[in-house]
Order: sequence, then C-alpha cells, then structure tokens
Amino acid sequence: MKNVLVFPGQGSQAVGMMNGFNSPYVQDLFNVASDIVGENLFDLIIQDNEKINQTIYTQPLMLVAGFATYQILKSKKPEFNTDYLAGHSLGELTAALVGNVFSFQDAVKIVHKRAQLMQNAVPPGEGAMAAILGLEDDVVEEICLAHQDKGVIEPVNYNSPGQIVIAGEKKLLEDILPEFKEKGAKRVLMLPVSVPSHCSLMKEAEIQFADFLNNIVFNDSMVPIIQNVTAKPVTHREEIKFNLIAQLSSPVQWTASIRYLESCGIDSIIECGPGKVLTGLNKRIISSEGVKILSITSDESFNEL
Repeated sequence: MKNVLVFPGQGSQAVGMMNGFNSPYVQDLFNVASDIVGENLFDLIIQDNEKINQTIYTQPLMLVAGFATYQILKSKKPEFNTDYLAGHSLGELTAALVGNVFSFQDAVKIVHKRAQLMQNAVPPGEGAMAAILGLEDDVVEEICLAHQDKGVIEPVNYNSPGQIVIAGEKKLLEDILPEFKEKGAKRVLMLPVSVPSHCSLMKEAEIQFADFLNNIVFNDSMVPIIQNVTAKPVTHREEIKFNLIAQLSSPVQWTASIRYLESCGIDSIIECGPGKVLTGLNKRIISSEGVKILSITSDESFNEL
C-alpha cells in the first residue's frame, strides 16, 4: 500500500475543529504553541471569536491541528506507513514538520513569522483573492496576462480542474472579474481574505522570510514531500527550504501535485487536519477508481483506514 498524507491550509479553520478527538496530544501541542505565539490558541478553537480567521493566528492554529491529527493517527494506527507528504500552501509546512525537517517548536515559530510577514506585506484593503470556477486554466491565465500592465493580477492556486484562485490588487481584481464570467466562468467570487497570497505582492515578505529561515535548523525529510512550487518529490533540506520561501510569491500547483502522485501508483490520499477541502479537490483530480480518498476529522475517521 502506498499512502499519502496531505495537510490543509488557511480556509479550513473553524471553531470546534478538534472536538472530534479525545487525545492528550491536542491540548499538549496547543499549549506549547500558545507559549510561543503569545496567545491562548486552544481557546480560539473552542469558543466563538474573530481571531481564528486572522492570518497571524490561523496559520499556527492550522499547523498545530494538522500535526496533532497526525500524532493521533500514529498512536491509533502504529502500523500505518506514509510514502509521500504534501500540503496546500501553509499545509506544506505541516508536511515538512511531519517529515522531521524541523522541530515542532521551530515549526510554530516559522508559521507565526510567515503569517506576520504576509499580513504586513500589503496595506489593509489593497490586496485580494478571488475564485474562478468552471473556466479552463489557460483562459484564466490569458485574462490575467492581458491586464498585468495595469497592476498585479495573477493565477495563484491551481486547486483542481476548473477551479483556480487569482490574487493581486483589490481594485484591479474587482474591475476585471466580470470578464471571467463573459469568457464562460460558472462562478466568480471574491474570497474573504485580506492577504493576496502566492503572488508577486509577497516578494518583500519572501525576502524577509528567507532571512528568518537562515536561523532555523533544517533536516532532510524522512518522507518525500510533493512541494507546491514544483509538484515534484523533494527530500533535501536546502531544496525544501528554497521551495518554502519561493512558495510565498509562487502559485500552488495542487492539481499537478495530485496528478504526479496518481502517476506513482498510490493507493490512498488521506487529508490529515480540519475540514474536507482537500478531499473534495482530490476527488475531482484523481481519475483512478482504486484510490481511497478520505479525511481524518475525528476519532471515528480512523475506522475508514
């Protein structure tokens, strides 16, 4: 059996997202991360609040939740083997943590810094992201390219066939969104985010992130990681670091990543963390009927493995 673990990024967070688990790993890991971040992160996932959707807190929350889910998986299914790792955007850092590329404490510091840099990269209200549904990739790319002399507008998340997210300057995005509809998009919607991730507006944040990572100890990954930037397996620590840095201003090649994994003859893709966003995307990408695609969102989920 060839198994793949994938880890979600921002957008999958929700109050109560770890309620389905009864394990000391959850509270313990959130306690450690809270001390590093300077905020009671566990409180943010058990009671209604506005902070859970603020990038500076969302990124550490998702890292801890994904890693806690993985620790529970290891404790409940010690015989489970992981052949590949991948993560969507922020989730790639969780994948690297699972691959033992850096320590848990350093991982929390990394995502906290990453969130700060991304949040501060663009003044509030000036950046935006939008989802384009039901349009061919090349058509989306052509429309963005035709308007790049007016400002930053770029395809940034290749999530699944017919689902691309674009990012850039908010006013420019708002002005040209009708053009995607005119070209045949089934749906076009602005996303409720303030950070235009994975586009060239993140270049300055990328430079600062690289400086920060120079002080972090990286190891080779124990398991190949399919990285967002290349959609290819990587294990060497310097290449992993390079791609994690480049990811801030480069598109997330999720469709290509999952198709590569399918070509490797995998048997299962398991989403390890809150929500089922990646599970939905993976089902639209994978064409092989024999590949098991599921999510671990509670203790009951382990019965499906």
